[in-house]
Amino acid sequence: MSQKIRIKLKSYDHMLVDKSADKIVRTVKATGVVVSGPIPLPTDKKIFTVNRSTFVNKKAREQFELNSFRRLLDIYSSTTKTVDALMKLELPSGVEVEIKVL
Repeated sequence: MSQKIRIKLKSYDHMLVDKSADKIVRTVKATGVVVSGPIPLPTDKKIFTVNRSTFVNKKAREQFELNSFRRLLDIYSSTTKTVDALMKLELPSGVEVEIKVL
């Protein structure tokens, strides 16, 4: 098989992303494959400004921030054993996983 696999993790909680990346690295290293990462990618920040009151106080505003944290993992010279281990892996529900085979 011997392919390169790229895994991108995304979540709104940085602890979940780090735990998931650590779990993936430990699982893949147990199969004897070379892993590079987790590489932290830039954090996406979305800031929302909302009026506090509906009608009178225009200057009274509130700001909310939504951060999304991302990590990148590259797996080199993967085997069928590695792919099977990744398929059986259970990750937390707040983490989005994107897998590409290059």
